[in-house]
Amino acid sequence: MGNLIKSEWFKLTRDRSFRVLTGLLIAVAILFPLLEFDGGDLGLPPVKDYYLNNVLSVHADIVKLIPSILAGFFITSEYSIGTMKSIASSGNSRLRIYFAKLTIFSVGAIVISLILPIFMTGASAVYFGFNDMPEWAFYFQTVGLIALYGAAFASIMAIFATLFSDSGKTIGFLLLLFLMVDWPLQVLAAKVPFFEPIISHSVFVLIYDIVNVSKLENNDVVMMVVIPVLTYLAAGVIGSLIFQRKEIK
Repeated sequence: MGNLIKSEWFKLTRDRSFRVLTGLLIAVAILFPLLEFDGGDLGLPPVKDYYLNNVLSVHADIVKLIPSILAGFFITSEYSIGTMKSIASSGNSRLRIYFAKLTIFSVGAIVISLILPIFMTGASAVYFGFNDMPEWAFYFQTVGLIALYGAAFASIMAIFATLFSDSGKTIGFLLLLFLMVDWPLQVLAAKVPFFEPIISHSVFVLIYDIVNVSKLENNDVVMMVVIPVLTYLAAGVIGSLIFQRKEIK
């Protein structure tokens, strides 16, 4: 298992799509706060407000959409170019192969998810001053939750990246799924009361509560931590079962 993880880590660090995505996000994170200087006459915003209103306002889209592109290239493309067939015939069990791939893909998704909270907050602090920083407890809570939900959504992405054998189909399907899924879930919760508590306690809904974590009760905070962990484990098991039965050509 250790050798598989080392191999996947080696591939991730040299994956062109991962490098491009992280490079673009870092550039955006550093350059975007400079736009605030256009309103210099009105004064610069406090870093804590900028973090709350600008950084956290887009975290859900980053967590759900950008790693979807990585899933297509890092996971699905290995089926089309024959790499997965070589790995599957290497003597390692498919269970180990899948969870090694999922583990490192999740690390990549977490890195992508945390670029804006870390780099954009740091850049805004340099530009605006360090006097009005967000409270450290709130900052670390939100960063930790973003990492958890990044891993949870990565486990869901890995399922569909395993089902498809073409990276373009994987990317297109995942982007469409995560862009459109909120509305059908809201309709289903409203029309079928049985599903309402399930949907309201799913990662698809709870991810939007990260910005309000400091206002939640302790039980709600625990729920926000437990749900993505359970989602990761459940999706990992489902994905591994699919991978064990998948015909690899």
